[in-house]
Amino acid sequence: MANLLLDDGTIESDLGEIARELAPLSIQLRHYDPGTSLLFPNLLDQDVLTESEKRYCVELHNSVFEFIQQENGAIWCDLLNVHPGSFNLHHLITTYGRYHTHPAAEPLYMLAGEMIYGFVRPNGSQVQLLVQAQDYLYIPAGVEHWCSPTASLNFKAVRYFAIAEGWVPNYTGTHVSDSLNKPR
Repeated sequence: MANLLLDDGTIESDLGEIARELAPLSIQLRHYDPGTSLLFPNLLDQDVLTESEKRYCVELHNSVFEFIQQENGAIWCDLLNVHPGSFNLHHLITTYGRYHTHPAAEPLYMLAGEMIYGFVRPNGSQVQLLVQAQDYLYIPAGVEHWCSPTASLNFKAVRYFAIAEGWVPNYTGTHVSDSLNKPR
């Protein structure tokens, strides 16, 4: 389940409270445990997946979560498989690890592992959200955010795209708040 780090150092783990904190940004966070991980646990545990294994995971996921595709108007989706040996790991971190927005929504379902997202709230304060396996995150178009793998450098996520270009970042120049970088 997800955890939210507020700029005052408070950590919130109650899904209802996290949703309340993210509501001003219209971000949706849900936790779904449909049991699909039981259908391909060996694939979720291995670092490297072939293209056919990725397609299998996405197809199986979509058979259970067809409603997510429909509610987001997704025209396509893929499986982002990140592990310490990923050839594009540095590129992903440098591309999405800075505050940016997208012209379309960014819906994502975590199959395995975890990621961190940072958001700028309307009052200028910043929060960080740890998204874990079986969490669904919907970030509306135009919401200022960044994302990065955690120190484990390991996750598998189904990404939904409503435009052909995918999630092209528009960098904002906002810096991560010092209050979120201080050791606790």
